[in-house]
Amino acid sequence: MQTSVQTVSFLGMSTIGIEVQVQILNGMPAFTIVGLPDKIVAESRERIRAAFFAMGITLPAKRLTVNLAPADVPKEGSHYDLPIALAILAAMDVISSEEVANCVAIGELALNGQISPVLGVLPAAVFTKSQEKVLVCPYKCAQEAAWSGIEAILAPKTLLELVNHFRGEQILPSVSLESLPNIESPDMHGCFSEVKGQLVVKRALEVAAAGGHNVLMIGPPGVGKSLLAARVPGILPPLSSEEALETTMIHSLAGRLGTTSLITQRPYRAPHHSASLASMVGGGSNAKPGEISLAHRGVLFLDELPEFSRATLEALRQPLETGDITISRANNHFTYPARIQLIAAMNPCRCGYLGRPDKECSRAPQCGREYLQKISGPLLDRIDIYVDVPDITVSDFQASAGEPSTSIRERVTRARDIQRIRYGNNRTNSEVRGNELESYLTDEAKQILLACVEKGKISARGYYRIMKVARTLADLEQCSSIGATHISEALSYRRTI
Repeated sequence: MQTSVQTVSFLGMSTIGIEVQVQILNGMPAFTIVGLPDKIVAESRERIRAAFFAMGITLPAKRLTVNLAPADVPKEGSHYDLPIALAILAAMDVISSEEVANCVAIGELALNGQISPVLGVLPAAVFTKSQEKVLVCPYKCAQEAAWSGIEAILAPKTLLELVNHFRGEQILPSVSLESLPNIESPDMHGCFSEVKGQLVVKRALEVAAAGGHNVLMIGPPGVGKSLLAARVPGILPPLSSEEALETTMIHSLAGRLGTTSLITQRPYRAPHHSASLASMVGGGSNAKPGEISLAHRGVLFLDELPEFSRATLEALRQPLETGDITISRANNHFTYPARIQLIAAMNPCRCGYLGRPDKECSRAPQCGREYLQKISGPLLDRIDIYVDVPDITVSDFQASAGEPSTSIRERVTRARDIQRIRYGNNRTNSEVRGNELESYLTDEAKQILLACVEKGKISARGYYRIMKVARTLADLEQCSSIGATHISEALSYRRTI
């Protein structure tokens, strides 16, 4: 006698549908799992056996084979427990195979039959919704799944509850959002009015926030570079519904999401310069997203930029150019979105006091050139705005409080709205192709820009990046065209390295 049934599980960090096939054959008792499983998947055998025993169900004294198809895709993690258990129960006629044929199941089984939470439920819910199927997930992950907008969710606490539901002996309650997400207050990032002086730097960061541009701040220690960077999220507009869902999915895969939270504010990630390459780009046995992807649609702040390893800095080149990052492994490749806004800070030299005769070291100015050479030219060319952060003077401390973040955020949001209307999506000026902006240049602005090209001070990439910054400056002033003043200010933010 042979019985076969299928259900579907969400595979690890991708949206590949995995079929769980179960066969019960006459012969010696056995319970094997085929399909290139890892150790955790293979251990599902013991967890499922114990969960069945807790329900009073004994596996048949026949050969039982579980196949996870396609076989050439590596399987990792404990979230296959639940779909394997459902397939076995259907093959044993404990539940109807028709009941589970339209289900996508994800969950880990405890030894007592409880269904434990797992990572990646939100991406699994999005995948299930696209397939127009029913999602079966752990009870503690139900709210996370509900953010996807899927209505057909079964969220049992135990395997017994799920079996009783399929047998019609118990009805699982429907899952709906309990409340609206708590909007993270921009004030938690601090206010720009708290930073003394630095008006030029504040202006540069406002322009960067309005257009999504990358920034490098250069200045001696203690002048407020980190303080200013930490306040950039407070002037950024909130995420749109599509961006919020996309960002939350990444944090769900990384295991950094609360059970009922939806990320509505743009992320701010500030890894230490000792962070490894794998922690930045993502990696590990199951290739979780790294700091770069966790900063998607938000800010990635790198303090003491030259102190990061060369390999880590070079890994930034792909996401800064394409908006995604690919993690290559021997058996698979993982691509995560990484549309980040890079805010970097550095000292002018290793000692930090280049240009100050009373404090600079004896190797100046050579030490400054060597320190900057730790950053490659191609990476520096991808930075739109360079700004020097000077020392704070006595008059800065005596001056009245500066402009608050709320006022700056209003101008940034207005400029972002103009860009959204112009491009028809959530793209910013930093994300468009440079040739899309050439038609906005006035004749005078074009002559100024071409004159800089003729002098050989900027590359082809720099030519278009200057144009993008100028387009943002025009949007802040609500001008339809890019004028000479906009190009001139954009050129002032460009640094010849």
